[in-house]
Amino acid sequence: QLQLVESGGGLVQPGESLTLSCLVSGSPLSSWAIAWFRQAPGREREEVSCISKRTGRTSYGDSVKDRFTMSRDNAKNTVYLQMTSLKPEDTAVYYCAADLFGCGSWWDFDFWGQGTQVTVSS
Repeated sequence: QLQLVESGGGLVQPGESLTLSCLVSGSPLSSWAIAWFRQAPGREREEVSCISKRTGRTSYGDSVKDRFTMSRDNAKNTVYLQMTSLKPEDTAVYYCAADLFGCGSWWDFDFWGQGTQVTVSS
């Protein structure tokens, strides 16, 4: 069974950078589209970024474009989310999720990690 474990969250000040990791086990990473979602208290779940399994093409939500970069290392079965110029509104629990068929809405994703907290505060 596929498992995903996020790591790298923490407390940072506005303007700083942070990189999250998602370790995928149980199946080759190349078999799955992987997305990052985030959810803050009182807000709806938001897709941050997604990387396709067929082409490796990435997509980003409007709120993080030009600030966040998603990448994958198939040899290490690990997906990364590099976050720069962090803002207080980026504060949320960040989840990685996998879908066998491609990038889409959150309810299409079959497997989820436990989440990692990112807090941006001065």
